[in-house]
Amino acid sequence: MAMLGPFEPAPRIAAGVSGGADSMALALLADAWARDRGGTFLALIVDHGLRTESADEAAETAKRLADRGIALRVLVLQGLERGPAMAERARDGRFRAMVDACAADGILHLLLGHHAADQAETVLIRSLGGSGASGMAAMAALVELQGLRILRPLLVMPPSWLRAFLLAAGVAWIEDPSNADPAALRPRLRILRRDRDGGGAATSALLAASMASGRRRAGDDEQVAQVLSERASLRPEGFCLLSPGPISARALAALVQTVAGAAYPPPTAAVAALANAPGPATLAGVRLLPAGRQGPGLMMVREAAAMAPSVPAQPGVVWDRRFRLGQRAEIPAGASLGALGDDAATLRHASALPAAVLRTLPALRLGARLLAVPHLRYPDPEICAAIPVSFAPPRPAAGAPFCGPSRMGMHDR
Repeated sequence: MAMLGPFEPAPRIAAGVSGGADSMALALLADAWARDRGGTFLALIVDHGLRTESADEAAETAKRLADRGIALRVLVLQGLERGPAMAERARDGRFRAMVDACAADGILHLLLGHHAADQAETVLIRSLGGSGASGMAAMAALVELQGLRILRPLLVMPPSWLRAFLLAAGVAWIEDPSNADPAALRPRLRILRRDRDGGGAATSALLAASMASGRRRAGDDEQVAQVLSERASLRPEGFCLLSPGPISARALAALVQTVAGAAYPPPTAAVAALANAPGPATLAGVRLLPAGRQGPGLMMVREAAAMAPSVPAQPGVVWDRRFRLGQRAEIPAGASLGALGDDAATLRHASALPAAVLRTLPALRLGARLLAVPHLRYPDPEICAAIPVSFAPPRPAAGAPFCGPSRMGMHDR
């Protein structure tokens, strides 16, 4: 944890706790760490409701933590149904619920219990998917999001160590049957690796490969940040101005990711030709257009056809993965948040921004009636001040450089 700092005095931290051995060990360790520093720890238990046993497992996990005097909260996901991409949707739902819980409590650090075997499997999955050098760095030990830091302090710890720790502490855990389901990729890789304890030669070799890739990625990230600081200007309306001339493919991919609000950048190979000779194009939900009156170079704008549909306008809601409504927003019941779209034509007088940007701005509506466009201060500044909307993509174009296990000072197990 010291290598993942700095932390504020009396740090407030949280961790996702599924009830399995890994997250239970994390909860005990994190609680002790926070107490030693005069801080607080909160265990977040997410009941996804996808299995009939999930509510009972959440209750059992809560009891085990409460018996240890650990503060906890059970978060129940609503509306998650079986179907296509179920695992991905469940993962995203759990993560969003925990992020929202941290925001509500003013917690800046969210810990996740991924360990050495998880990291090794991630390297294999990325390799099978044809990932480039950056992807082969696998999971980061530290990821800085807007208002929250994601920490993985156990990335080099074999799972057998965590189970031994729980046994010594007299704490039981839940075995999730899906972890042994050969129909899923991770369990299949776990079987093929033949390293149940996560401390064998295969796991160590994969960890070493991820650390080497992580060091290279950290250097690349610093170079990308330098390039973007000189070449790009991100605007609060959700678009970007890019100065003329060739740019590195990784830097362009990072900008595309941010403007699109995507979880991952497009593959470097997909942007290489465009980065070498930037010009008008559409890529991964982003349009590149001549900047015109905005200045020299290009303007990168969200592709209108790729934007998400409107969502109910509730405090804290995120639309199109990019724009967040303020937590204290004063919103009429039944209002929605979505793209300004065709209504942009009636508001050209309110801004010097081009139509391509205006159409993509977030707008609040009540039915078909346009209520407000906060970025244009429409209908007036006072109303818009009560319903702030901020550009908040999931990842910054140039955040902190990649932090892998080797930078945590713990690779000599």
